[in-house]
Amino acid sequence: MRFDLSDLALFRHVVEAGSITAGAARAHLALAAASTRIRNMEHALGAALLVRGRQGVTPTQAGRTLLAHARTILQQAERLREDLGAYAGGLAGQIRVLSNTNALTEFLPEALSSFLAAHPNISVDLEERLSDEIVGLIAEGVADLGIVAGTVDASALTTYPFRKDRFVLVVARDHPLAHRASIAFAEVLDHDFVGLDRASALQRFLASKAAPIGRPLRLRVQLRSFDAVCRLVECNVGIGIVPETTAHRVARTMQIAVVDLTDAWAVRELTICVRSLDELPPYARQLVEHLRASA
Repeated sequence: MRFDLSDLALFRHVVEAGSITAGAARAHLALAAASTRIRNMEHALGAALLVRGRQGVTPTQAGRTLLAHARTILQQAERLREDLGAYAGGLAGQIRVLSNTNALTEFLPEALSSFLAAHPNISVDLEERLSDEIVGLIAEGVADLGIVAGTVDASALTTYPFRKDRFVLVVARDHPLAHRASIAFAEVLDHDFVGLDRASALQRFLASKAAPIGRPLRLRVQLRSFDAVCRLVECNVGIGIVPETTAHRVARTMQIAVVDLTDAWAVRELTICVRSLDELPPYARQLVEHLRASA
């Protein structure tokens, strides 16, 4: 039984993505090549590593054991690359960051830009996830650090304050709701929405808040940025929910009105979370300190 680092990295990607197709894309492999690699790993081991179903794949007990060791080995390989990077003249290391939608779009671009400018030998792998998913993945050692909403339980991790923001409703200035100063989420579910792609962390979060009310979001248009959402809202295609920082920024140039949401979950205390600051590679610790300083 011989698995190389590429095998281990592919297997980690497949399990974390929940499908061989998505895992192959993350590993920059063709689907056929990825499937063959996984089958060869199972053949070499003599046991199944994945349970394959219509909804994707899940690891078997053998697969979970392999995943735990794969993460450890890949982390050690990354630290080796970091230590030798300066001698080889290449990148000193890569930091894997998980972030919720709000931090990813409104706060991290500037913070990461200044950090990367000061550290040319470091790269960042940034992925959008739901806050509760991020907490679990950081605890498992999937990524170095995460940015999550303060509403999730991250007590098992080491956390630091990052930013504060809130979600607000945006409507066209001639929309019937434009005169409202505040409104509850449940009151707006009869209206058409303009939102992010259904796969985005924020859109899944909003769908989870609408489901208990029994009135799912009526998404007319799905876009890839908050600015684009506001532009369609301005054209009266529908209403939208965006971070307050975004809403007030675009309101300077767009004909939109901003309405506060009264729901407790609308207030967003954004938090940096890590398993242990002392266990992080030096360059990842530097990013944490940079983000804390920028706060």
